[in-house]
Amino acid sequence: MSDLKSVGGKNASLGELMNGLNELNIKCPQGYALTTEAYSDFIEENEIAPYLQSMTKDINLTDTKELHSSGKLIREKILSSKLSKEIKEATSTAWNSLNQNSNESFSVAIRSSATAEDLPDASFAGQQDSYLNISSLDEINKAVLSVYASLFTDRAISYRQHNNFDHNQVSMAVCIQQMIRSDISSSGVMFTLDTESACKELIIINSSFGLGELIVQGLVNPDEFFVFKPSLRNKKYPIIRKNMGNKTTKMVYSKDKYFEHSVQTVDLDQKDRSNFSISDDEIITLSQLGLSIENHYGKPMDIEWAKDGIDGQLYIVQARPITTVGSQEHHLEDYQIKSKGKLLTTGRSVGYGLGIGTAKIIKRLDDMYLIDEGDILVTDHTDPNWEPVMQKTSAIITNKGGRTCHAAIIARELGIPAVVGCLDATTNIQDQSTISVSCAEGDQGFVYEGSMEYELIETNIKSLPKINTKLMINIGNPDRAFYFAKTPNEGVGLARIEFIINRMIGIHPNAIVNPQLLNKELKLQIEDISSGYENPTEFYVGKLTEGISTIAAAFYPKPVIVRLSDFKSNEYASLVGGDRFEPDEENPMLGFRGASRYLDSQFQPCFKMECEAILRTRETMGLNNVQIMIPFVRTIKEAAQTIKLLERNGLKKGKQGLKIIMMCELPSNALMANEFLEYFDGMSIGSNDLTQLTLGLDRDSGLVADTFDERDKSVKKLLQLAIQACIKEDKYIGICGQGPSDYPDFAKWLVGQGITSISLNPDAVIKTWIEISQ
Repeated sequence: MSDLKSVGGKNASLGELMNGLNELNIKCPQGYALTTEAYSDFIEENEIAPYLQSMTKDINLTDTKELHSSGKLIREKILSSKLSKEIKEATSTAWNSLNQNSNESFSVAIRSSATAEDLPDASFAGQQDSYLNISSLDEINKAVLSVYASLFTDRAISYRQHNNFDHNQVSMAVCIQQMIRSDISSSGVMFTLDTESACKELIIINSSFGLGELIVQGLVNPDEFFVFKPSLRNKKYPIIRKNMGNKTTKMVYSKDKYFEHSVQTVDLDQKDRSNFSISDDEIITLSQLGLSIENHYGKPMDIEWAKDGIDGQLYIVQARPITTVGSQEHHLEDYQIKSKGKLLTTGRSVGYGLGIGTAKIIKRLDDMYLIDEGDILVTDHTDPNWEPVMQKTSAIITNKGGRTCHAAIIARELGIPAVVGCLDATTNIQDQSTISVSCAEGDQGFVYEGSMEYELIETNIKSLPKINTKLMINIGNPDRAFYFAKTPNEGVGLARIEFIINRMIGIHPNAIVNPQLLNKELKLQIEDISSGYENPTEFYVGKLTEGISTIAAAFYPKPVIVRLSDFKSNEYASLVGGDRFEPDEENPMLGFRGASRYLDSQFQPCFKMECEAILRTRETMGLNNVQIMIPFVRTIKEAAQTIKLLERNGLKKGKQGLKIIMMCELPSNALMANEFLEYFDGMSIGSNDLTQLTLGLDRDSGLVADTFDERDKSVKKLLQLAIQACIKEDKYIGICGQGPSDYPDFAKWLVGQGITSISLNPDAVIKTWIEISQ
């Protein structure tokens, strides 16, 4: 890295990797650096410097046509100039040394390595050009000239001026690097932290088939993998999330050897589209390499990698510090969305926040000038060439791209929300219409019709007063777990499995267990949903594990209480295949749910899949902060049978510290609290069900809604019984119902009764914290 001035950011980092990390067996393709001295000589010999100075002196960045015209003239001037004899001799030496056997299939990449590129505070991602699959000395020299010219692309000129870099002080080195045959395999990008949540314990990998340029340019929706570093360090299974991209195309070598046409984009086979582009073992190997590189540099890294289709090895082809992290330490922003219009499209969320403005659908680079200040750019993919207009936008929406593409990096640097990989944004969004872009609802980004109403709540969480009561968080959606983990908390008091089943799986478990009872159409639908996994059972257990482990990892090592499924029959029926297996109940709220469902012989194979997901999370992944909670236990007999059933499925109370808690949500639970506690490690009060069953009213009925109140004296009497029993037995007692979130005075009453913890909806934590402190 100390050679940066001479060889530029990319070359310096590659040299650091090859020399400093050799003992760690990190494979990097061989190559040479054509130095900045060569560039300076080229500029001087062709008398280009005065021309550059006059052309860049007073460029008006707001005038995209003027910027384009000036940039084009500078590039033409450079391309019409000549490389010196010394430079040609240097590239010849490099080429002959790399290709010693004169192998006709051997090729190199000619990549930019500017002195203002891949820096800790400015990535300059995609601002200069690269040329792939170059296989002759003549083509190398043409590509070198083109790389020099790319120092003055419109986007590069604009980016430098916005970052206060002097055009004449920036120099260009060139990277001449052996090509890795990922055109017949796969490649991608790896971040050693989550740029969206700022979690330093995550590694994010994007991967697709073919050369990595499509991912970098945002021209493909890649596979995405989340890896948890503590599990990786402890040699446990570390992959907590796998999202399959649609990967419609890939970049491969072209038969046309002219350097500007040495690669081509082709359609991907349907079979490859429905498979992950790398295996679990390769994800783990890449993550270990990422961890080593991060440790060496002492900072989070943005790493490009490629798998060679011939030798099957994984290579690191670039590493640079990550320039932008999504959130600020000790400062919490929470967007409370009050109302929103019709959902138009969804994609991957980049950044955190909202963007509201006029949609401008831009299909060609030439139409960039149509973007006005505050507009929302809607396009197929946000090529880095469009950086000059990205400065003006309030949000960006694309059909293609993943969260590690160049456009996503630039959007983060500019601090604007982006939703990438929507597939249908340019068809579903009307040009010139008012739309709202939301990157405040989790891993997914949403685009709504019209202007949404919202409230922004900003809190300095460092200045919160100390309190004795443990405040925990209720979570259903794993997508937002890492963001919510920044809220002051003592862990998760309620993680709802049914939310994971509904959002991430969508299939009734009995349809997985009993495929022989399904028609051909349903079988094909389930096969399609579960593509990329060994079989539908592995898909169900795998996705359930992903959801649970994501929440557990976000709050690790704090306790995460996972409530096993509490769908009612009408809710289960809405899942794929559900109507084949669910009874038609008049009052599902009081019917086939909770412990009685688990104990039913027809449902036990389904329950076994839930238990397997918990086992994998705790034992295979090492996330032993997961505890489990059983809902709706009606009788002492059910309690005893459920504990036995859990043990048969590998979840024995006390094994590796496993705690089993029950929901206290029926009057019988409070009245017989001492007896129930013989089987469980504590209770968590579900105030909604307890209130409706105590007061004898249906909480879903609007006719009696006014009577529903968790603060009713009869409800409080039952709560006192449960709290006192748990305190006497020195067992966990918490509450995860809606009451404390809605009524701060109810939370204060609970504190007075000696409750151990209160688990709240994330938006109520700060408010309740302050109430309790007072």
